[in-house]
Amino acid sequence: MSGGKIILDKALRSAVNLSSSKLPSEVAKSSAKLFSALSGTKFVLPDLAYDYNALEPAISAETMEIHHSKHHQTYITNLNATMEKIDSAMIAGDVSGTIALQGALKFNGGGHINHTLFWENLSPTSTFPTGGPLDKAITDRFGSLDDMIAEMSAKTLAVQGSGWGWLVYDPKNRRALLIKTVLVSMLDMHTRRYRNVDDYLKAIWDIINWDVVEERLIAASK
Repeated sequence: MSGGKIILDKALRSAVNLSSSKLPSEVAKSSAKLFSALSGTKFVLPDLAYDYNALEPAISAETMEIHHSKHHQTYITNLNATMEKIDSAMIAGDVSGTIALQGALKFNGGGHINHTLFWENLSPTSTFPTGGPLDKAITDRFGSLDDMIAEMSAKTLAVQGSGWGWLVYDPKNRRALLIKTVLVSMLDMHTRRYRNVDDYLKAIWDIINWDVVEERLIAASK
């Protein structure tokens, strides 16, 4: 399945980060404008830059196909359904109804964004770029690539239930961290989708697209 890097709509990124609490009227109006900018948008399942079997044995072809064509597609189907409801609420001038749909927008929009970024994060050919900005950032923060992998794997394994493990870049302090700020790299920890999570966490590092990770770091550093 072919396809290049996905550029996600900035409005969607902003929308899924809106607070689901009650909003002041001014913020509600701004939110309504934001949702309006997404009006009529139809999201589609992104193509992958590799075949389903290309990541074996780290991730099986069966797992990839189910995860991409079914799980990711479900997020997109529900996201489009939510957007249709938002469109209807906007047409009716129902700002409170629009805001009430934030939860579904955040969940399904976030699922779409996270999975799209995750697919970009993987590659059948994985080579760590030594001596570059990524290598320096990891060495400065963790001591070595192996130390970073060990720490991230341990913290990701500790995720309760389903979720994500994030390696991020903190622009303010200009360092790599294992908290959610600006995404650099990520691990999918929806553990029910992988038969042996321990083996998965050991093998996943062999298929990380380090070139994409470094590109994200450079972009976040500017």
